[in-house]
Amino acid sequence: MKVTLLALTLNEIDGVQAIMPQIKPEWVDQIIIVDGGSTDGTIEWCRQAGYEVFVQKRKGIRFAYLDLLEANIIKGDVIVTVSPDGNCPMDRLPDVLDMMKEGYDMVIGSRYKGDAKSDDDDLITGFGNWLFTGTINLLHGGKYTDAMVIYRAFRYSLIEELDLHKEESYLLPEKLFNTIISWEPLLSVRAAKCKKRIGEVGVGEPERIGGERKLQIWRWGGAYYFQFWRELWYWRCKDKR
Repeated sequence: MKVTLLALTLNEIDGVQAIMPQIKPEWVDQIIIVDGGSTDGTIEWCRQAGYEVFVQKRKGIRFAYLDLLEANIIKGDVIVTVSPDGNCPMDRLPDVLDMMKEGYDMVIGSRYKGDAKSDDDDLITGFGNWLFTGTINLLHGGKYTDAMVIYRAFRYSLIEELDLHKEESYLLPEKLFNTIISWEPLLSVRAAKCKKRIGEVGVGEPERIGGERKLQIWRWGGAYYFQFWRELWYWRCKDKR
């Protein structure tokens, strides 16, 4: 198993300085800082620290992934996605990867499984995560405790198997709600629909370190919720015969 870790950044200088050194070289085979155009020194610090940095060409969180795919520089057959802002506890990454080695297609670093809890939630985000995860489970047969989180590992091949790279998977909800969304919720939906082997590790969520939360609560929430219902008729799992 060859692992590429993608750390998504946008003006997270305090976070990357504290979090990135916690990732031990023996845990992963490749680390790429995927930056959305930071102006606070994040890019410069990461390069000086020896990290491979990719600056996305288009604005918006899903383009961090799609622009990177077009660059064709990912070496791993397993991808780990994290936000190096303090919310993703890096000391639990070996546990996530150990589960992937057992043959899972995707392993989520859950904020809510078992005794795990989020120290970064407020009333609205906590309710939203509960509602969205419950909706995915109800509509698409998932068994998630946390379907929305960025902290996860998954097989690289899922990107094409689940059409995560296709613009059509996002354009209508983005147009309706005037925003640009990410692919984690859609990955959760389609992985559940296609009966992929999915695991979760209860890791919790510490408070963020510096920077500003980028969450667009109402527009992202509306776009994702529309997307969950549209998936009932819009997309079908590919026939592998």
